[in-house]
Amino acid sequence: MADVEMTGLETGGAEAAGPMVRGSGLAALPGNLMMWILIFSELAVFGVAFLGFAVARVLDPAIFAAGQAHLNGTAGALNTMVLVTSGYLAAKGVAAGRCGAVPQARRAMLMAAAVGSVFLAVKAVEYSATLGAGLTIDTDSFFTLYFLLTGFHALHVVLGIVILLLVGRSGPDTLVENLETGAAFWHMVDLVWVILYPLVYLIR
Repeated sequence: MADVEMTGLETGGAEAAGPMVRGSGLAALPGNLMMWILIFSELAVFGVAFLGFAVARVLDPAIFAAGQAHLNGTAGALNTMVLVTSGYLAAKGVAAGRCGAVPQARRAMLMAAAVGSVFLAVKAVEYSATLGAGLTIDTDSFFTLYFLLTGFHALHVVLGIVILLLVGRSGPDTLVENLETGAAFWHMVDLVWVILYPLVYLIR
C-alpha cells in the first residue's frame, strides 16, 4: 500500500511539475519555436558583425571618424523612430489577436508593415546621397562595413515586412501563434537597429 501511495505521489508530483517543465525555457516563448531559433542565430551573426566593426574602428579611428562625418544622423534617427513605431503597432496587433479582435489585429499588422516600408524609403534616399558623393563600399574600411551592416539589416527589414503581411492573413485557428511569431522577428529587427544606429552613426 505504501508503495502504491508513494507511486501515486510521485505520479502526481510529475504531473504537477509537467506544466512547469513544458512552460520553461524556449518552450515558454510566444510564437513558433523555430522562429526563435532563427532569431537567436541572427542575433549571434549581428553580434559578431558589431564586434568586428568595433575592433576595426579601434584599429583605424581616423578613417572611421571621417566616414561617420559623411553620414546623415538625422536620417538614422528618423529610421529609429520609424522602426520603434512599427514595432509598437505589431505589438498592438498581437494584443488584439489574443483578445479575438481579428480585424483589428490584421489591420495593425498591415500598418506595421506600411510604417516599416518607410524605413526602406529613408534608407534608399540615404544610400543615394552617399553614393552620389562618391562614397561606395570600396571607398575604405568604414564604408565597406557601413554598407555591409546596414544592407544586411535592410534585407531583414524586407523579410520582416513580408512576414508581417503573411501572418496578418492567417486563419482564425492559427492567427495568434502566427502573429506572435511575426512580431517576434520584427522586434528582433528593431533591436538590431537600436544597437546598429548608435554604433555606426554616433559613437566616436
